[in-house]
Amino acid sequence: MRLPITLSWYFGRQFAFAVLAMAAGLTALVALFDFLELLRESATAPNASFGTVVEIEALRLPWSLLQIMPFAVLLGGIYAFWRLARSSELVVARAAGVSAWQFLATPVFIAGLLGLFCTMGVSPLSALMYGRGEQIYNMYMKRSGGPLSLNGGSLWVRQTDSGLIPDGIAVLHANDVWLHEKKLEADQVSILRLDPDIVLLQRLDARHAVLEPGTWELDDVSVLRPGAPPRHIPHMSFPTDLTVGRVQESFASPNSLSFWQLPGFIRLLRKSGFSATQHELAFQSLLALPLLCATMALVAAGFSMRPSRRGGTGTMIVSGVGFGFALFMVSEVANQFGTSGAVPVVLAAWAPALAGLFLALALLLHLEDG
Repeated sequence: MRLPITLSWYFGRQFAFAVLAMAAGLTALVALFDFLELLRESATAPNASFGTVVEIEALRLPWSLLQIMPFAVLLGGIYAFWRLARSSELVVARAAGVSAWQFLATPVFIAGLLGLFCTMGVSPLSALMYGRGEQIYNMYMKRSGGPLSLNGGSLWVRQTDSGLIPDGIAVLHANDVWLHEKKLEADQVSILRLDPDIVLLQRLDARHAVLEPGTWELDDVSVLRPGAPPRHIPHMSFPTDLTVGRVQESFASPNSLSFWQLPGFIRLLRKSGFSATQHELAFQSLLALPLLCATMALVAAGFSMRPSRRGGTGTMIVSGVGFGFALFMVSEVANQFGTSGAVPVVLAAWAPALAGLFLALALLLHLEDG
């Protein structure tokens, strides 16, 4: 029997309202705890007012929504399906010849659309607001200032270098990096100039360097070549395509970049020699979000559609919530493995959603056809 449009719309509407209400409630709850933590931190930050804390938390709201959306789908779906089962509406639908797969099609489709909307629509807003919130947080809440903290106080950069030979490579290492008034300075700068086979051609050691548009301005430079005595140059310019903006962006949190910005930014990181693992993982996680939301809808259905007259409904619902949080823990562990490079990034991002999908389908097949 084909599911009537009216009934399909009814099931989808009940599911969507429950999920959106749950998303609002969970976002408010997460924001409350984060707000209390910010208040605690502001006690040791004399420049941070109550209004500053409120502004930071308000700017983090879209990011919080992105994080809790799969759980909003899970808990909202459990509530919606449990309510439909308790009122015997699902029993009536089944008695009319409608299978579980038919009336689940619309809720699962809506869950996937919500995940897609979060990936493509909420993500740009979240990145913009989260980045602004982090700027305010660093300005008013962080104690540390002065040196730009890059990889423990140092900066590593790889770039093309055609000054000595075509297709040459330069690897730059700088200590005590400072960023002030859009100007980047560093002490103890070393530049290794290599050929495409990673054979050392020349080494430059500078006491001080300033990043200007298109060049590093090096002071008190020692020039070393294999098999040749060192030369001292008071000042020299070394061409670079690095800019202060790129340095700042290269160490930006993946949370401050949208789904649309991440691919280009990942290419930029690879070109500059920075690690792009975290940003690749963030991008793949956003890609997998619609599938994860659809999986959570199936999990919710599998653990909450049991008719009330059979008993054990409470146990099944608790089991569903436990399964959802177990899936979350597996996802976090997979993310850690992906960040460390122990497993491929694509596998770390997609495996939890796919594993949950197969388990949810197996449960529904057992309940519906077994």
